[in-house]
Amino acid sequence: MLMALPASAESLEVLHWWTSASERRAADFLVERLDKEGLEWKDAAIPGGSGLGAMKVLKSRVLSDKAPQAAQLIGPAIAEWGELGLLLELDNVAKQAKWGASVLPAPYASVRLRGHVIAAPLGVHRINTLFYNQKIFKKLGLLPPQNWSEFERAADKIKRAGWIPLAQSGEPWQLATLFETLVLSEGGPAYYRDLFVRRRANAFFDPRLARALERLRALRRYMPDPVAEKPWAQMAKMLAKDEAAMMIMGDWVKGELNTWGLATDIAFGCVAVPGTADMHLYSIDTLVMFAGNYSRQDAQEKLAQLIVSPAVQAGYNRIKGSVPVRRDADIRQMDSCSRSSWLTFVKGGMVQAPSLTHRMASDETVKDAIVAQVHRYFMDTQMPTSEAQRRMAGIVRALGAGEKDI
Repeated sequence: MLMALPASAESLEVLHWWTSASERRAADFLVERLDKEGLEWKDAAIPGGSGLGAMKVLKSRVLSDKAPQAAQLIGPAIAEWGELGLLLELDNVAKQAKWGASVLPAPYASVRLRGHVIAAPLGVHRINTLFYNQKIFKKLGLLPPQNWSEFERAADKIKRAGWIPLAQSGEPWQLATLFETLVLSEGGPAYYRDLFVRRRANAFFDPRLARALERLRALRRYMPDPVAEKPWAQMAKMLAKDEAAMMIMGDWVKGELNTWGLATDIAFGCVAVPGTADMHLYSIDTLVMFAGNYSRQDAQEKLAQLIVSPAVQAGYNRIKGSVPVRRDADIRQMDSCSRSSWLTFVKGGMVQAPSLTHRMASDETVKDAIVAQVHRYFMDTQMPTSEAQRRMAGIVRALGAGEKDI
């Protein structure tokens, strides 16, 4: 039984961008579990797809010396904040709970800096997921596509039958999400890392990137006309309402569809994006704790311990659509989508690629610049593909921090 904490230490303000129906349910699950431990979760949810607004608010609050006790951070940003000495080290929690042995390598590596644990991982999302409407596919006698030729034949048949083949928003981050899955499909994890992790400028002139860019434009004929900037949950509604047959997006879409009462493998199905069946383009939900004056350390450590525990991992990720970060996750509790994601991810680094768009591969500056360039290329149909490649290479050269070309 926890001892009663001082009033100032009993609550933790948590800044995040979980604001859709399923994300809110997943956060509420954490709220309830924390409440059972005698701690209050003070919600600071910032709307906005991919966390753009949340990151601006977080920076502003830290600069104003009003940092929350916990915040959602992803990928390299964790180390960047850690380098500033602002994050609470969670070494004692990690040691007692044996995170080194119980957490999968990639999530564990993502929360470490110079030998210290500075964040707590919640779950792994698979970005390269293709969702399909079971009703439409069954009516047209279609099977989920395994390659792009099958995708195009299915999409053409769907379009002739009067449905939108591919639900797609024109928001820059959503277009970039589609683009990075196409890069993975064309080049595989090693080439993907050359581009977005190692940032080798010469890799941007590779024909594989040209094919990914050209496919991005070619898919426009299967998207809504016009391709408007709409929230991802609104695009998922098109799938749910039998208005669109397919959607390519991270597996948080599954969590949303389930929250709306749609059952996996009955109302909808999911497979890997064509050409990526044995690959995992991932993003890892993570919480950091801001040290401040250390007055909330006990409560922050309790939160970190709680969210990596087996029961909370299973419950949170089942709602969110993601999969646990733990090695001992019970795949018997997972649906087919989650099982495929987890079994692929645990194969290790050879099949894994950290998402650029979702903050796992590069810093914010590089990510924002490439996302903007992808959006510009998609909207400006007169821009030659070679020019888009040249501009991306220029971005990584100008911003530096990549490996030198050999």
